[in-house]
Amino acid sequence: MSSTLTLLSLFGSSFLSATLLPGNSEILLVALLTKSLVAPAWLVLAATLGNTLGGLTNVIIGRLLPALKPQRGLETAQKWLQRFGPAALLLSWLPVVGDLLCVLAGWLRMPWGPVVLFLTIGKALRYVILTMITLQGISWWH
Repeated sequence: MSSTLTLLSLFGSSFLSATLLPGNSEILLVALLTKSLVAPAWLVLAATLGNTLGGLTNVIIGRLLPALKPQRGLETAQKWLQRFGPAALLLSWLPVVGDLLCVLAGWLRMPWGPVVLFLTIGKALRYVILTMITLQGISWWH
């Protein structure tokens, strides 16, 4: 597989992983790191970019939703987001909860700059940490 196709595959998987669709970006990242076909920094960049754009897609979906009275169960997430603001999006990488945080951030019309910043940092940290653990594991076995 060419390096361009490798990066595009990881980007696509990461984008899907940030939506409600299954993408398995973490599994693909680890597999690609073990093959050493592309520099780890490029893999982290592709995964972060795809996952961030997927998260921003959820924010846009939230902005398109009409103003509704919060439903039971969403009240807690909404209060939490209002309390911590866009910084809560540092947790946007969490399964299911992260998707909800992104949609609610859009629904609450949080400002774009901080949303993009914290969303990107949260997504990047996940892939950086996973890459460091994987590379450490690879070096340990060799």
